[in-house]
Amino acid sequence: MGNKVGDKLQSGQSEHSDNQAYLPDFCSAGSVFIVVMVAELLAILLTLASSPESGRFMIELAKTSLFVLWLALLSSLVMCAFRDQLESAGKTRAFTFSFAVLLLLSLALAEIAWQITRAFSDLAIINDTHTGFLARTVGISAIVIALAMRYLYVSSEWRRSVVLEAQARISALQALIRPHFLFNSMNTIASLTRSNPRKAEEAVEDLSDLLRANLGGSGDRTTLKAELEVAAIYQRIEKLRLGDRLNVRWDVSSLPMRALIPSLVIQPLLENAIYHGIESLPDGGDVTVTGKRDGEYLIITVTNPIAADRSRSRSGNKMAMTNIQQRFALAYDARAHVHVDEDEHTFSVQLRFPYEESRK
Repeated sequence: MGNKVGDKLQSGQSEHSDNQAYLPDFCSAGSVFIVVMVAELLAILLTLASSPESGRFMIELAKTSLFVLWLALLSSLVMCAFRDQLESAGKTRAFTFSFAVLLLLSLALAEIAWQITRAFSDLAIINDTHTGFLARTVGISAIVIALAMRYLYVSSEWRRSVVLEAQARISALQALIRPHFLFNSMNTIASLTRSNPRKAEEAVEDLSDLLRANLGGSGDRTTLKAELEVAAIYQRIEKLRLGDRLNVRWDVSSLPMRALIPSLVIQPLLENAIYHGIESLPDGGDVTVTGKRDGEYLIITVTNPIAADRSRSRSGNKMAMTNIQQRFALAYDARAHVHVDEDEHTFSVQLRFPYEESRK
């Protein structure tokens, strides 16, 4: 297989570079809700600052809210429409473009509001000159936009530092291939060099690919196809050692292979299923890996039988589950779930995460 798996992992990981913009996803309902709430708070602040006459506070608040909310919603729409361009533009260009567009949008909306008051002077009145109103609106908008951009930058840098720290821990965990697996694999290969040299050569290539995938992974996401190939390599190596005691049943044909998933997630689950389940059973057993699409989410489940004595299983699985849960939280926030189900005879892990497809 050569460098195929390593190349595919690097291809998937390049989807998220450090050059991406720091602006949030204004296409999501959560971001729009926050924008509306902040806009309304700003409208209240501006109304209080204008010191309206007694009994006219709610009227002035309604007028200010109408203008500010229209500006906020139109700004969110513009940022959503230019999302792809901003993601690839980098931080400096994204800031400059966003600031200029939002400022021009506020100027255009202020001019529209002024023209409406001239056409319907009996319904709405702006107590200011044309130039004064435009200048005041643009000035306030410039200050608010600049503060918002600064906040987004600081928030982005904080999150980036958290992600880098977490990825450093993940990379260290990925490099810690269990010594027993490496020793057993080398012993298996050594025994095959005389009895079946061709199979021994294939095993060396598989082990090389698996080591490259584990030691080269940066904690970012890869395609589901590459992730399943890494798990299949691990299965082939363990199959040489365990023989008929190990049987892995794959039911993942309905999964979109271009979908993105955090790298090196399925292989550790398969490793735990074999080490904590199959190895502890004298007659071995079946490990089942199933996958399906549920609307905008993908679901992957790994199930294995367990022995009556589960002390080793509990201690080992806890570390693996913590690692995977941390990685899913970094990649998807609260949109992904890692569910563990255990009874007297079986141990099952279900991954549920949003369907995002690779652009390559």
